[in-house]
Amino acid sequence: MKRFLLWLSIAVLVAASAPAPAQSATQDGKQAKADEGSAVKDSWLTTKTKTKLFADGRVKGRAISVETQAGVVTLRGKVESDKEKNAAEEIAKKVDGVKSVHNVLQVVPDAQRKAVDAKDADIKDAVKARLAKEDRLKDASIKVRSDNGLVTLTGSGVDARTKARAADLARGVAGVKAVRNELK
Repeated sequence: MKRFLLWLSIAVLVAASAPAPAQSATQDGKQAKADEGSAVKDSWLTTKTKTKLFADGRVKGRAISVETQAGVVTLRGKVESDKEKNAAEEIAKKVDGVKSVHNVLQVVPDAQRKAVDAKDADIKDAVKARLAKEDRLKDASIKVRSDNGLVTLTGSGVDARTKARAADLARGVAGVKAVRNELK
């Protein structure tokens, strides 16, 4: 617990002391500056949201994954109850700078957690193995996540055909209930 708090404090200090992006006179430079500023702001929002979630007793210190893109916070993971899911969303919405919250937390009671986690690990491994066998997808940097049979594919740099093929392959894996394709 002390190590986590130390790590968290260091992360907050590093994020707070990140240098502002350099000024540029060209249009491309302005876009690059905006992208860098957005990335720093998003990482800062992620850190602040994780800190608030951890500090609030309503979410019981669960390992909730927080991702931020353009000020939109996405919450992923498993919680014990709807009450806990709603509390996590409420906490994230109250963080200064958060534009909106996309709550995809799954409610899985603790009694079922081990079975669900084990199954999700198997599904994730099976989807990764299936994607690795496809020549077109071998070199793509696709991240796979499974939450209670819901597979999420994330990554970037793929064309529409590759994106569709990855989703089709994932759907064909035993235990997959649905696929959320967030490839870009």
